[in-house]
Amino acid sequence: MELLGMSPMRIQVTRVATVLILVTLILGLGAAEARKGRILESFEYTAISCRGHTASITDFGGVGDGKTSNTKAFQDAVNHLSQYASDGGAQLYVPAGQWLTGSFSLTSHFTLYLHKDAVILASQDMKEWPVLKPLPSYGRGRDAAGGRFTSLIFGTNLTDVVVTGANGTIDGQGAFWWQNFHKGKLKYTRPYLIEFMYSDNIQISNVTLLNSPSWNVHPIYSSNILVQGITIIAPVTSPNTDGINPDSCTNVRIEDSYIISGDDCIAVKSGWDEYGISFGMPTKQLVIRRLTCISPYSAAIALGSEMSGGIQDVRAEDITAVHTESGIRIKTARGRGGFVKDIYVKRMTLHTMKWVFWMTGNYKAHADNHYDPNALPVIQGINYRDIVADNVSMAARLEGIEGDPFTQICISNVTIGMAAKAKKVPWTCTDVEGITTGVSPRPCDLLPDQGPEKITPCDFPAEPLSIDRVVLKSCTYRENYK
Repeated sequence: MELLGMSPMRIQVTRVATVLILVTLILGLGAAEARKGRILESFEYTAISCRGHTASITDFGGVGDGKTSNTKAFQDAVNHLSQYASDGGAQLYVPAGQWLTGSFSLTSHFTLYLHKDAVILASQDMKEWPVLKPLPSYGRGRDAAGGRFTSLIFGTNLTDVVVTGANGTIDGQGAFWWQNFHKGKLKYTRPYLIEFMYSDNIQISNVTLLNSPSWNVHPIYSSNILVQGITIIAPVTSPNTDGINPDSCTNVRIEDSYIISGDDCIAVKSGWDEYGISFGMPTKQLVIRRLTCISPYSAAIALGSEMSGGIQDVRAEDITAVHTESGIRIKTARGRGGFVKDIYVKRMTLHTMKWVFWMTGNYKAHADNHYDPNALPVIQGINYRDIVADNVSMAARLEGIEGDPFTQICISNVTIGMAAKAKKVPWTCTDVEGITTGVSPRPCDLLPDQGPEKITPCDFPAEPLSIDRVVLKSCTYRENYK
């Protein structure tokens, strides 16, 4: 279109102005798109608490190349963000990358969030693992008589802490530790991946834990713990790579998790022999639901063997185990003291098992030689119901303690399909007392069947625990603009 009535100079100025306007608009749209792109990198997640402040590990010099140590960066980040504990709390974002680090400690009112492609790699430099004193309820380390290496992600005397993500990974690089353990070269007990002590209101969710040096998740002397939607994987021959070990804890909820390990998928504990008896802190009010376990040499759920502070009111339901040594195992011994009582299990589905039920009162591992052999454990009120198993070598091995029988055992509505090369006697029982209803194959005489006229299910509490009433909030992370 001709610009009628304008001088050539005005036409040129107008064209230049038009170009400038178009350039400005294009640049503006580009900036807007860039901002939009940054905003699209934000995400939502659910947690017990949302945070008022955010930062990335890269803000503190973190380098995700899998080679550079980020121990200082992680600890500097946590220390800096701790100033916001009373001002809405803070969250630390770990973006995609491989973040090599030794042990670091968290703070209260804090969230550690892992991007789906983030990998926290445990350092193999022992200098990056401070040594702690033995746990007071254990009296010594588990691998050695002395202290223990601090866990990779650690916290003590904390409240309101979340470790979560979009299924990002925490890799313990455990082979280094397993080899040193087998060679007897460790002066201290191997570190765990995540441990909280003397803490309250803790959430661990939506992360993948690989190749822990030893136990994976260990809340101890703590309360109000939520473990949800986590995946734990370690070689089935790896030593002591327990999945989740609530230890002298109250009000714990473990759900929707998948575990392959070299030891018990879940091991409930409360201290060892005279040390656990003296400390006297039980694990109680524990919920386990929708767990899938593979552990050919251990149990899906173990109670003990370190149970000297007591274990009470454990509720497990909707448990699946495949190629696992036993479904439920109670481990104790003379000298343990303490108790395991009011245990409720229902709806287990088991495939290819050595035992479905295993109880032993002769678990001989002791902290030292100073235990009291007259400290006898009380095992009572054990309720198992609604269980289906196939390809099982032996239905049950139930061995109480002479003069201290395991009592008030109830097993109902259980169908066990025996393997082609199963033991000729599917049940062995000594020093146990209880009843059964609708159980096949026929149980031992010490657990008499009540007959079709007395078919009643074993107990399972209807009233939920307070941890079941915890409602998660919808939280948002959005990276701060620089």
